Amino acid sequence: MNTLEKIKREYYSVLNTQELKKSELDYTILEKQVPFLDQMAKVKNSGLTVFDLAKKEHVYSSFNLANLFGYNLDNIDTNYYNSKVHPKDLISLMNTGIFALKKLYKLPIEERKNYKLQNEYRILNSQNKYIRIIEQFQTLELDKHGNFWLALSTMDISPNQEQYDGVRSQWVNIITGDVSVIQFDIDKNKKLSNRENEILSFINDGKLSKEISNELSISVHTVNTHRQNILKKLGANSSIEAIKFAKNLNLV
Repeated sequence: MNTLEKIKREYYSVLNTQELKKSELDYTILEKQVPFLDQMAKVKNSGLTVFDLAKKEHVYSSFNLANLFGYNLDNIDTNYYNSKVHPKDLISLMNTGIFALKKLYKLPIEERKNYKLQNEYRILNSQNKYIRIIEQFQTLELDKHGNFWLALSTMDISPNQEQYDGVRSQWVNIITGDVSVIQFDIDKNKKLSNRENEILSFINDGKLSKEISNELSISVHTVNTHRQNILKKLGANSSIEAIKFAKNLNLV
C-alpha cells in the first residue's frame, strides 16, 4: 500500500467517526440552499461544491466550474477531481483534511460553523498546465444531533501563480479572525540553513535587515537574499507568514 492509499484510508476512517443516520437527514434543506448557492456563484464568480459526509460524495456543483478549470465538472466526482490535483499536493491536502476533521469533531456544537479551512494548491487545467487555486471549506449544515453533514467548498483561481511547489493551508475562525497556519508538505531537501534559521530568529525578534546585517557583519543585500530564500522554502508570502509557518514547524 503506497503513501497516498494509507492516507486515504486514514482520512475515511476519521470521516466515519461520526454516526450520521441517512434516514434522519432532511434533504429538502439542501434543495432550499441551492438557489442561494447559485446566486453566490454568479455574484462572486467562485466555483462551489457541496460534499455530503453521509453519502461521501458531492451533491451539488455550481454552473461555472467548467469556466474556472476548462473542463466539465457539472457533476463533480471526487476521484475525478482528485486525479487533477498535483500528486504531491493531494497527499498534503489529505493530511490537512484529517487535521481539520479532528479539530472540528472536538468543537462544541455551537461553534461548529465558526471555522473554515483554506487551502492553496495546484490543479491541472484543460491546457494540461498546473494552476494554483484557493479552496475554502466550511460547514454548511449539521444534522439534528450536531454532526457535520454538508460541507461547502468555495474555489477561486489564486492571484498568486508563482512557482511554489506545495500547499498553503490555514485554519480560520470566521468570528474572531484568528488564523492558524497548517504545514505538512515542507520539503526535507529545502530545510532552512543554520544562517537562515539565525536570520529568522532575528526577524521574529522584530529586527530590520539593517540591524541584522550589523549583528551578523554581513551586507544588507545578503540579509535580504536570505529573507527571500526563507519565504520561498517555507512557501510564505511575507515575513509575518514565514514566522507563523516556522512556529508551526518549531523552527523558532
